[in-house]
Amino acid sequence: MIGIGMGHPHQLTGEAIDAMRKVDVFFAIDKATNRAPDGDAGALERARRRVCEHHLAAGTYRIVTIEDPPREREGAVYRDAVESWHAARAERFERAIGDELGAEGCGGMLVWGDPSLYDSTLRILDLVADRGAVPFAVEVVPGISSVQVLAARHRIALNRIGRSVLVTTGRNLRDGVPLGIDDVVVMLDGSCAFTTLDPAAWDIYWGAYLGTDDELLVAGPLGAVAGEIVQLRDEARSRHGWMMDTYLLRRRDDVHREAPRP
Repeated sequence: MIGIGMGHPHQLTGEAIDAMRKVDVFFAIDKATNRAPDGDAGALERARRRVCEHHLAAGTYRIVTIEDPPREREGAVYRDAVESWHAARAERFERAIGDELGAEGCGGMLVWGDPSLYDSTLRILDLVADRGAVPFAVEVVPGISSVQVLAARHRIALNRIGRSVLVTTGRNLRDGVPLGIDDVVVMLDGSCAFTTLDPAAWDIYWGAYLGTDDELLVAGPLGAVAGEIVQLRDEARSRHGWMMDTYLLRRRDDVHREAPRP
């Protein structure tokens, strides 16, 4: 498991590059939801291959694509749907590892950002290991996450003095910000959950396709820039066929903060 940042070859750590040079076969997930309107796998696949070509000698590795199983999204309980999807992924991972790697082979999975932060691959490999059909050991190499790139691009620290930072998802944000939290990093937001908040109470630092040639950045009072972000997201998703964005919400100091729960 190798964290490769947001796909730019220069975002890999020295440890990640060393780990890649040990790999015989890279396993890549082909997500239909990340394809462009013309069916091209597009920027994500090109970025992964670009990372390999930049750091590895031709002919020293192979890339094997695993087709991502469909995920039920309509009418299903969220956790049940995700667990079912993970189980189907585990079956495909197991088959690919068994078919493509010998007993002494080294496989690699290039994970966007960092493997520990809102990525399911480690959990799925645990499922494969529990099944016991293909024994293997796992090594994890950390990567630069979109959260780190977001903060760097906007030249901000994620935390303020003496305050906590909540990292959550768009799905959870729709339930509201917990009491006492003034800084919220939001990932995996497919429906602009920031539009459900009081626009006068927050500043937003938003970024999409961070670390790529298609990078987009917007910052400002939520009420002033929310519409711009929604429009940019729609246009970019239509153009690329997929959207990968992250943002920080920061409660304005001139807005009364709720008292924390006792």
